[in-house]
Amino acid sequence: MRAIRALSTAFVLASAVFSQTPAPDTLVSPEVHPDRRVTFRVRAPKASDVSFFGDWMPVGTQRKMDKGAEGVWSVTLGPLPPSIYLYSFAIDGITAADPVNPRIKLRARTSASMVEVPSDPPALWQARDVPHGAVEINWRKSKALGGETRWIWIYTPPGYEKDSGRRYPVLYLFHGSNDTAGGWTLAGQANFILDNLLDEKKSVPMIVVMPFGHAVPFGSAREQQAKNTSLFEQYLLDDVMPLVESKYRVAAGSRNRAIAGLSMGGGQSLAIGLGHLDLFSAVGVFSSAGGPDFETRYAQVLGDANGTNAKLKTFWIGCGKQDAVYERSKKLSETLNAHRILHTFRSTEGAHTYTVWRQYLGEFAPLLFQ
Repeated sequence: MRAIRALSTAFVLASAVFSQTPAPDTLVSPEVHPDRRVTFRVRAPKASDVSFFGDWMPVGTQRKMDKGAEGVWSVTLGPLPPSIYLYSFAIDGITAADPVNPRIKLRARTSASMVEVPSDPPALWQARDVPHGAVEINWRKSKALGGETRWIWIYTPPGYEKDSGRRYPVLYLFHGSNDTAGGWTLAGQANFILDNLLDEKKSVPMIVVMPFGHAVPFGSAREQQAKNTSLFEQYLLDDVMPLVESKYRVAAGSRNRAIAGLSMGGGQSLAIGLGHLDLFSAVGVFSSAGGPDFETRYAQVLGDANGTNAKLKTFWIGCGKQDAVYERSKKLSETLNAHRILHTFRSTEGAHTYTVWRQYLGEFAPLLFQ
């Protein structure tokens, strides 16, 4: 009898708690219309000023939102070209992600929301009805970084788990500043891009390793940030690569290793790739450039064009014309030309966004390991 009373009491308490839980907000945001216009909404009845920013807009600009019934602010923009866009709200000066959109772009500091404007037929970055690879998150302590536990996202191609005798080449793929190890998967759609390239028989199956690129905490003092690339290089060589080569079936030798990245990650790829031509045979630099001391730092690499060209099978640089780094990226290409270093410089429309970087991965990956 006591047990029955206890169960009844527990049920009543649980029901009371459930009844006090607020009803879910039924607000729809974002709403993608058939003509590719998109309506964004946020419920903020006490706010006096709400504005919107999307990553296709010029940096530093905002679009005022209109206040409607029940304190819902809204704005309709577009039509937008098919892509996945990042956006956020500024509510009385406080930047916030969309509270009713579960698709979040994680960052090292602050977050944004994402909206997909689909393409018909599906674009290279969209999920298609093809065999899919897997993405695994590895958590490991780093000896190089004082025992810190860090995550590494790793893509394996379709069929990896079935063919136990096959070994695969590896692309080490790096994100940009204020991003996370999940950036290339959650926003870059790297796994779908590789799946679709394989289905189209435009690339070879490869493992893609995506580590966390902030060896120094994002937002640290400038003198600490200056050490980030060298510490990340140590982390990559001493922790990440040994993990990958012990846990996954990877093919040996520099001819089976490539390194690429966007923005900060592009700079890391350039520094580590050119600094270790014994380890990597391909380098991809997306929306980045060499520093002012590039020619001095890599004098040996630049001074031995024949030797460098023999080791570096693929050297690919791409940057959007509307990107603030475009002129420096173009200057990097001109410097390489002056020293007869073979490479491709890809100049496209676009700014400093994943819309551009997805395109670049789709062009770079088919060049690898051929």
